[in-house]
Amino acid sequence: MFNIDIDLIKKYDKPGPRYTSYPTAPHFNEGFSNEQYLSAIEVNNSQDNKTPVSLYFHVPFCDTLCYFCGCNMIISNNRSRIANYVDYIKKEILLLKKQLADDRLVTQLHWGGGTPTHLNPDEISDLLSFINSNFNFANSIEASCEIDPRELTFEHLKALREGGFNRISMGVQDFTHKVQVAVNRIQPEDITRQAVDWVRELGFKSINLDLMYGLPHQTLESFSKTLEKIIDISPDRIAVFNYAHVPWMKKHMELIKPEDLPTPDEKLQILKYTIERLTDAGYVFIGMDHFAKPDDELAIALNEKKLYRNFQGYSTQAGTDLYALGITSISQFGNIYSQNIKTEKEYFNKVDSGILPLAKGYFMSNDDVLRRDVIMRLMCDFELDFKTFEDKYDIVFKEYFSKGLEKLKYFLPDNLVIIEDDNVKVTEMGRLLIRNIAMSFDAFLEDDKGKVRYSRTV
Repeated sequence: MFNIDIDLIKKYDKPGPRYTSYPTAPHFNEGFSNEQYLSAIEVNNSQDNKTPVSLYFHVPFCDTLCYFCGCNMIISNNRSRIANYVDYIKKEILLLKKQLADDRLVTQLHWGGGTPTHLNPDEISDLLSFINSNFNFANSIEASCEIDPRELTFEHLKALREGGFNRISMGVQDFTHKVQVAVNRIQPEDITRQAVDWVRELGFKSINLDLMYGLPHQTLESFSKTLEKIIDISPDRIAVFNYAHVPWMKKHMELIKPEDLPTPDEKLQILKYTIERLTDAGYVFIGMDHFAKPDDELAIALNEKKLYRNFQGYSTQAGTDLYALGITSISQFGNIYSQNIKTEKEYFNKVDSGILPLAKGYFMSNDDVLRRDVIMRLMCDFELDFKTFEDKYDIVFKEYFSKGLEKLKYFLPDNLVIIEDDNVKVTEMGRLLIRNIAMSFDAFLEDDKGKVRYSRTV
């Protein structure tokens, strides 16, 4: 049983990065060039040991606007517009393929959005066939797609399964009708269960369901009812996200009335109950907002210290080069991050010119690489072994990170971390506040003050 101290959560609840990357996306710059990107690919291609590839495809279109959504999406039912975008994804695939060595093995595939299943089944089959014919996929590939059950048919899922997908992720958020009306996402329980039944019938390996706390009109009582239904559905993984009300970044969030949101105390009560109830039901608390059954790969990777973190959250695919296609998508490989152009018109123009559609990026320094590794291991292993980093980077850990270790002492009185002579360990309660703890090793936060607005850490 996971016991949560709400007073500690209140004490440490403040804005901070989610660390799906380090440095974080606000530090990407437009001075990053296509040449730097191509040079990094060339370096990876020239290595004797070819790094496995992870492919991400961004399908931005949605049928309706969910007011809570923080994703880069486009509300459109213009089928010719959607078909045209798919054609340009294919063109971008060919541009990328020219740069990658033919023997690069793809071990992970993910379609995100938007809503990838806003494509019709024929479009899904066609795009998957094109992808499969242009890349070299591992037999044991982890292939995941985000779906929306509200416009889903059995044929959508059949097309995904026949094309090689073996994992499905689905948004639920909350089954309470009043909450669904307030966020403009009417999703009755029965269609969610129908989608899950179809997924299981088709033999997908894993199902993830997303929930969200902090939405308008949510109460502890109402959300506990949603939780019981989710536990009954019994997905392999559950993600429970904190709703970040950031109307200055996402204008459509102004459609949510601040007075309808739960109070900070109510929100924390919901979080406390959620973690305690899911762990009591047998789910393993992976970290931050992820839960998994004990026999799931995420839980196994956590135990074996093989967990990884990327732009999709926690993952088992460590050590891959992430190549992302479509507008706004972010790639990560070698010592670089790069993000694609945000608008369709600019994206189409770049691709038509035979140029990879990059908008900005970041070339990492040696210090960035080291700090990324420290933050990654802290968030995935919940401990740091100093000698591991000393051997890998030829540093004296306590000297190099003297400031970071000093900042960690702030967490000692509340028993969130244990600092020993040669390691740092995060306690059970500290895992809930891992973003705060990881911030101790972030070299950019002082400069970020007043410039970057992050979501709250809890």
